[in-house]
Amino acid sequence: MTDERTTTFKGDPLVILGPELKAGDNAPDFELTDNGLGAVSLADTGSGTRIFSVVPSLDTPVCDQQTRRFNEEAAALGDVTIYTVSADLPFAQGRWCGAAGVEKVKTVSDYKNGNFGESWGTMIRDWRISSRAVFVVDGANIIRYAEYVPEIAEHPDYAAALATARDIVGSS
Repeated sequence: MTDERTTTFKGDPLVILGPELKAGDNAPDFELTDNGLGAVSLADTGSGTRIFSVVPSLDTPVCDQQTRRFNEEAAALGDVTIYTVSADLPFAQGRWCGAAGVEKVKTVSDYKNGNFGESWGTMIRDWRISSRAVFVVDGANIIRYAEYVPEIAEHPDYAAALATARDIVGSS
C-alpha cells in the first residue's frame, strides 16, 4: 500500500504519494535521467554530501528562484554536490540552465517513471510531478535534513538546509 499525504498549491489540497522521509532515514535509491539522457542512481551521485532540491518545474517562478539560490550558494559550501530534481524533460532542463547561467547545480529528471517522487515522497498523484522539497544526504546515504514544503508556491527553508550541509562537511 502506498502512503498518501497532502500538500497545497495556492491553498488547494493535492495528494502526495510515497513515504514521508525524515532525518536519520536511509536515502532510497532512484533512477533519474541526466541532461545527456544517461541514467543516474543514488550511487551515481557519489559518496559525499549532496543536496537534492526538488521542484515541480524549472519554468515556474519559485522553482527558478530556488534553483538559482542553490546555484549561488554552491561555491561557498565546499565539498557538496547539489542536484535539482524535476519532471521537466532533460532537454528543457539543459536549456533552462544555459539561459539562467546555472552551472554549479546538476539538473536531473524524474520524467521517465517518477520513481524518485514515489520513493522520496514528493509525487503529486494527479499531476505526476514532484512537490517542493529539499533533502540533505551525507556520504553514508543517510538523510540528515528533509523538508517537504507544505505549500508548493512557497520557498523552502534555505538556511536550515545549507546549515545542515555545512555541518556535515565541517564534521568530516
